[in-house]
Amino acid sequence: MIGDSVRLVIFDCDGVLVDTETIGPAVVAQMATEAGWPLTPDEVRERFLGRPEAYLYEQIRAHATTPVGPDWLVTYHARVSEAFAAQPHTMPGVVELLDALDARGLPYCVASSGNHRRIRHSLTHSGLWPRFAGRIFSADDVAHGKPAPDLFLHAARTMGAAPADCLVIEDSPAGVDAALAAAMPVIGYTGGPTTPAELAHATHGVLDDLRNVPTL
Repeated sequence: MIGDSVRLVIFDCDGVLVDTETIGPAVVAQMATEAGWPLTPDEVRERFLGRPEAYLYEQIRAHATTPVGPDWLVTYHARVSEAFAAQPHTMPGVVELLDALDARGLPYCVASSGNHRRIRHSLTHSGLWPRFAGRIFSADDVAHGKPAPDLFLHAARTMGAAPADCLVIEDSPAGVDAALAAAMPVIGYTGGPTTPAELAHATHGVLDDLRNVPTL
């Protein structure tokens, strides 16, 4: 089972709890190309996976050849929401892992680079909202998003856990970097498009099935 020293499990949202990491990059690639910066979904994942939306918007504006106004993110959110609502589902093993944590009485929360509206949308449409309501932390809550440690430290402080007593589950290199910067143990999750090599620096290994987390 998860070590007795763990007092809090911190989940990333997109690509760990809900299967959005194939949808979001495809939408960004399409919109970036429309703005004059041709990108593929794989290039979007490489550049932006796990990073705050503010960083994404800054980079789109910097590379676009057509004007990119403040409504770009609004359009992006609308397109992602529409695509996700058509086929929402959790990543494999999520419900089983949450059930195991509940059985142990081990607290957990979400710390995501997405904004609160997007996180709520994803968790609601995937049926996970009741399990995380009141324990959701967004990059909007801190000055610096991932790969800075601010978000994870904010989540731990609010939940009353010391950094060393947390276990982070992340699917992005930026997220793993943020956990390391926060001095938190971290598992790399490759159930989505991220490769094991990209998360090899995770302190507690890499796995592709969340049902294996309690056996670590």
